Amino acid sequence: MKQVLKNERGMALAIAIVALVIVGALIAGALFSGTQEQRVAENVRRVQGSFGVAEEGVYDIIRTWDSTVAGVQNRQKYAGLYPHPAFPAAKDSVRFGWKTAKSKTGSYSGSLLKLNDQLYLIDMTAQDTMSLAGRIRGGGASQRLGLLTRIRPLQVNTQAAVTSGGSDVVVGSASIDGNYHQPTGWAGCPPLDSAKAGIRTQSDGTVATSGHPTLIGNPPVLKDPTLADSSFTHYGDVTYDQLAATANITLAAQNFSNSIGPAVSGTTCDVTVPTNWGSPSTPTGACGNYFPIVHITGTGSIINGQEGQGVLLVDGSLNIQGGFQFFGIVIIKGSLKTSGGGSTPAHFWGTVMVQDTAQFSDTTNNISGSANLLYSKCAIIKALAKTGVGSMMRSRGWVQLY
Repeated sequence: MKQVLKNERGMALAIAIVALVIVGALIAGALFSGTQEQRVAENVRRVQGSFGVAEEGVYDIIRTWDSTVAGVQNRQKYAGLYPHPAFPAAKDSVRFGWKTAKSKTGSYSGSLLKLNDQLYLIDMTAQDTMSLAGRIRGGGASQRLGLLTRIRPLQVNTQAAVTSGGSDVVVGSASIDGNYHQPTGWAGCPPLDSAKAGIRTQSDGTVATSGHPTLIGNPPVLKDPTLADSSFTHYGDVTYDQLAATANITLAAQNFSNSIGPAVSGTTCDVTVPTNWGSPSTPTGACGNYFPIVHITGTGSIINGQEGQGVLLVDGSLNIQGGFQFFGIVIIKGSLKTSGGGSTPAHFWGTVMVQDTAQFSDTTNNISGSANLLYSKCAIIKALAKTGVGSMMRSRGWVQLY
């Protein structure tokens, strides 16, 4: 057979080019895949970093709930919000500008919305440091979290209109009533509660009456063997001293004469005035939502027709004359005395706890004149809700808002 010679010149170059293209494509695919994996990992890291900053911002609000900023305590600022959504003229949220996290890993900004007296929503947005600096292709990452926060109130054992650790003398036309009384004009009160005791004392306590006083309750007088000194100084995990340390207003022992009452600057309640204890008689007024913790460091006398609301702590004895009215919780280490005078009888709406400690020479509560001490669950709950601090929900209370 005739031998045929094949011309294979140039095939090696073509195969080499094809191989280079294929290898290049594989390398390019590997580089693209690696780059994408790196970017995804970087984005995940940025998202997780921003998520951590958002969490830090949320819990920073809870941690500083009881702090004082520019003379105003945060808890009073938050309590003064109207439930969301509110009318245009009402303030329904507190907004927080961008703040650098303590960890220095980013910054957060958000708002706090009040849902009701016991429930708040913290809405927080955060970005990590690199995302804020704009050095990330695509704009970086941000996270938005929501956290439901409830008010953790004091665990005050309110089983009577008056709880006393000593002897009680009720004279004149005074009235102590353990039935539930709702303050006039107050909204958002709980439903009617069963009657409490009028006076609750230790098992060896005595209650003496003269004149024509009124003792009403279920029962009118309760001798409670479980009542001890710790009942007046411990409220769950909070002590009297710890509560006094968080007071909005601390005043030395003195006679207050026609000075205690709401103070308004323009249309705003002026909480910097130490004798402004809210305006319970005008619940819709500027100071209607102001329920301070007031701490009197000694024996104080409150004279004539003033008013206040919240929690009143008295290190010594308290002498009420005339028509002073207080709505909420009153805790007295010494004794309580009331006397007539003025056009309005002395009133306590809520509950009064009088320890009658042995360090005071007089441990007898003398409730005379036309004093009315009325049990009010509404006043108690309002005072506890307005003076309590925020805490996390027991179950999952946060949600990722994106």
